Amino acid sequence: MAGSAVPALVDVIVHVAKASQADCQNMTWWNPLSWNKKAEPEKPKKKICCACPDTKAARDECTATYGPEAPRCQPLIEAHKQCLRAEGFNV
Repeated sequence: MAGSAVPALVDVIVHVAKASQADCQNMTWWNPLSWNKKAEPEKPKKKICCACPDTKAARDECTATYGPEAPRCQPLIEAHKQCLRAEGFNV
């Protein structure tokens, strides 16, 4: 083997050894150009209207009763936003 081929071969072996099962299933591990790409953010599995029903109900009840600018509703609004972010939504 040529001297420059050995480091490249070592890089491939190390990358394959670190490859997750998902990488092996979608075959991105074999393409060296894909090694340094960042993974795309995971898309939410639910529609935003169906996510976080508990925090949504509390937020909606408070804002309907006191208005969306009421200080007592702000923690509920923030809690709902946190829940949506945890579900993968960008809010």
